[in-house]
Amino acid sequence: MKNHQTQVRVRYSETDQMGVVYHGNYVPYFEIGRVEWLRNKGISYKSMEESGIGLPIVSMQINYKKSARYDELLTIHTTFKSQSSVKIEFDCAIYNEANELLTTAVFILVFISLKTGRPTAPPDYILELFKTLE
Repeated sequence: MKNHQTQVRVRYSETDQMGVVYHGNYVPYFEIGRVEWLRNKGISYKSMEESGIGLPIVSMQINYKKSARYDELLTIHTTFKSQSSVKIEFDCAIYNEANELLTTAVFILVFISLKTGRPTAPPDYILELFKTLE
């Protein structure tokens, strides 16, 4: 339950003239993975924001191992790593169709109040989710 996988196909606009994915496009791929991880657990990011809670990235570390290419079907692995009072941490990886590891990443996000912009405790329904992941 700590893990989730989702897939995305590399679009032409995400690549350079050689058909290689531009390095900045991996961040949105990982975002897709995190949003789908939440959705898979019954949490809508949109609903969370509508209730006044945001979840911005405060730290990310990305390691590029091998290039993704145009039209490849990528599998994004998202794994819940830990949670503290206001932070949540994910380990992530992207694999190609040949199951070759392309990129790894670690993301730390902080729950914030959208009204104040300040860190806040996660909502109760997310705290309940965290308990099931222990």
